[in-house]
Amino acid sequence: MNIIKKPSWDIPSSEVTPEELFNKRRTFLKLGAASLVASGALIEALAKDNIPVPNLKYLKDKNINNLKLNTYEQITTYNNFYEFTTSKKGVKDLAHTLKTDDWEIEIDGLVEKPFKIQLADLSKNFTLEERIYRFRCVEGWSMVVPWNGFSLASFIKFAKPLSSAKYIRFETKYDDEMFPDQARGVFASIDYPYVEALRMDEAMNELSFLATGLYGSTLPNQNGAPLRLVVPWKYGFKSIKSISKISFVDKEPLNTWQRSNKREYGFYANVNPNVDHPRWSQKKERVLGKFLKQKTLMYNGYEKEVAHMYKGMDLRKFI
Repeated sequence: MNIIKKPSWDIPSSEVTPEELFNKRRTFLKLGAASLVASGALIEALAKDNIPVPNLKYLKDKNINNLKLNTYEQITTYNNFYEFTTSKKGVKDLAHTLKTDDWEIEIDGLVEKPFKIQLADLSKNFTLEERIYRFRCVEGWSMVVPWNGFSLASFIKFAKPLSSAKYIRFETKYDDEMFPDQARGVFASIDYPYVEALRMDEAMNELSFLATGLYGSTLPNQNGAPLRLVVPWKYGFKSIKSISKISFVDKEPLNTWQRSNKREYGFYANVNPNVDHPRWSQKKERVLGKFLKQKTLMYNGYEKEVAHMYKGMDLRKFI
């Protein structure tokens, strides 16, 4: 008898979304696209709840940890994206300049054959999944997000890196017409393009994810469209947005915030309530929509899946 052991992050299908949205999705499937377009009442209901019509097909996640999702509105109206503005609530209104049609991604470095590929063509090689993850910002706030996309490990296998590749480096697209602050430099301590990186074992971990959507719909601009990294056991700044270049390298890259202030931001950026930020405690976090703070979990609650990668490391040194 084969016993299938589900990973602890695998989150029951009826719990994947709030009940009202789950029921609406079932209605969408019953009605079909033509009926949906013709149904003014449904469109009006969606608009009222600020929920887009789901447009992605994906494998449902199962919420075995019974995580309570933040609303679509909360997730899409409170964002850090300095290429637009330092105002979290201001990003949504400014992100319309980001154009994601015909988005191209360059893959280079230590690979069998460097190449460029349209995101639409790249996505055809993978089955979209839903991953419901905790998201913890280094600033002390958090949320729970139902991402859609595919595993980073599956992408790495597709890219065919050489055995000499020890790290994977990501770059946000550099285009000062799409991203106004890349030109004006209001947040002058950041050198663009934004850069992040992972060790290869971190990148191959089952939790590491490339997101192309959330809540069953295409990823909104303010959340890092059309492709962003999601690494749920690390602080949010590691989950780089609007990726246009991915490189496989043999030396540890210098990520953007480490370059900006290495005393406060390290390469690893693992969620650790036992190591405070130099300017504030990391022991508690404020979940968006809640009044009282809650305790922060080691590795953001994913200790069982990731702690082995840091065994023997001084977590106060390797921040």
